[in-house]
Amino acid sequence: MVKLSLAEQQMLDGDFGKGTQTAMKIQVAIAEAFDAPYMVPISRAHVALSNQEADLWFVEKLVSQGAKCKIRPTVNPSFNWEQMSQITNLSSEDVDIVRRTDNAYKKIGALMTYDCTPYLQLNVPKVDDIISYSESSATPFVNSVYGAKTNRESAQSALCAAVTGVVPYYGYLMKENRKGEILVNVLAKMDYDFDFQLLGYVLPLKIGFKIPVFNFANKKEKNNFSNASLMNLGAQMNTSGNVAIYHILGYTPEANTLENAFQSNLVPEEIDITQEDLDSVRDKISAPIGKIDFALFGCPHLTFEQIEIVTKIIEGKKLAVPLFIMSSDPTMRLCEQMGILKIIENAGGNIISNTCMDQPCWKFLYGKKGVTDSPKCAYYTKRRKMEFVITDLENATYSALEGEVTSDRKKQFI
Repeated sequence: MVKLSLAEQQMLDGDFGKGTQTAMKIQVAIAEAFDAPYMVPISRAHVALSNQEADLWFVEKLVSQGAKCKIRPTVNPSFNWEQMSQITNLSSEDVDIVRRTDNAYKKIGALMTYDCTPYLQLNVPKVDDIISYSESSATPFVNSVYGAKTNRESAQSALCAAVTGVVPYYGYLMKENRKGEILVNVLAKMDYDFDFQLLGYVLPLKIGFKIPVFNFANKKEKNNFSNASLMNLGAQMNTSGNVAIYHILGYTPEANTLENAFQSNLVPEEIDITQEDLDSVRDKISAPIGKIDFALFGCPHLTFEQIEIVTKIIEGKKLAVPLFIMSSDPTMRLCEQMGILKIIENAGGNIISNTCMDQPCWKFLYGKKGVTDSPKCAYYTKRRKMEFVITDLENATYSALEGEVTSDRKKQFI
């Protein structure tokens, strides 16, 4: 039985209202399921909201019961119906559910950031902060790169944590559960961000859901990792598998040494990942090269630096197929201020803020073939009969200019 503080018991008893009571009941049930001894306070939260009926039903239920967030969470993308309505016809049902979702989360006290990468600019934790994050790229990034502590929460459990201000103490909140379980010697050179997309996707297929400790043996700059490479490494591991934390030897906060990373002098298991492994997984998950109908980037949301890469390639040119770049609203506003948005629009492209590819606003692309740099994007859209050639961001951009993917040309253009 979980031990509750006086305030926590009062929440469970309904002294702070029905909504808070419902949220605490769920937190207590989770605690009992995982044998958590007690609750601990959180300092931050992120909720991976969706426009699906079940998610909307849950938040509207809490709102109807008077719930308010004690810790205001940031939220995942929905879809920007005002922008998308200029590109395609949206059904009244889809627009209505977005408006209802927006209204419910505002009422409960969420910060309407609509960004799947809040850890880069809007909701940044510190080492050892106890937080409650849902979202497939957010959880491994904050656990691994920042050394904050969160379990792999659902949208609902993260929302309950935001309302109550506490989470059950179990799982990755405990030091002993964060230790590395397998040493991964990465023998590929890993010179490009795209290599980390493939590494993240292939690794769980080889090792399952063990916590990896990466040793980048042949990387030119071993302690120089871009935000894009690290966020995509985690996002892809959470797509092909369920890996909520990783360590990089000599880089991430809990892996200064092998002993720190494994919390022991013993390395229980070891594996090598080669360039052949990366190439083979791309061949397996990518559609064949050839003609494309569109390009879709931003799963997770593209960073400003990634958008700059795209801009340099297409500036002064005209795209052969529509290009859609998904990013956060602050990043889009920065692109507008820097003149980058205008360059992209002049080429025939779009930056769509606050939007995710896993939304019904992309129905006009169903049944078509596109190009993307994200295995996660291709994985999620299979159920909607969208086919993707997966290649690096640079090559994907050149392909959008030509309307065709002809080869892997990244080394030619970098």
